[in-house]
Amino acid sequence: MQRIPLKEFVEKVGQMRAAAALGLTQGGISKAISADRAVYVIELSNGSFRAEEIKPFPGQVPRLAAESLPDQPAAQRRP
Repeated sequence: MQRIPLKEFVEKVGQMRAAAALGLTQGGISKAISADRAVYVIELSNGSFRAEEIKPFPGQVPRLAAESLPDQPAAQRRP
């Protein structure tokens, strides 16, 4: 299995072929790339493709955002 970022996959095969391979629309592919989402395409052993997105666990403040917040108790911090 090979795992590559969606943007690289689209550069390699084009948006229309990427959308068809993943069962999505060209607009959905375009929006995911524009939003800079962490989507990876996995080529399966049978030659088909699957996409997965890496997201932070809900409610967790990314480290950089947490460091930029003023000192306050963790319970009062909001993402």
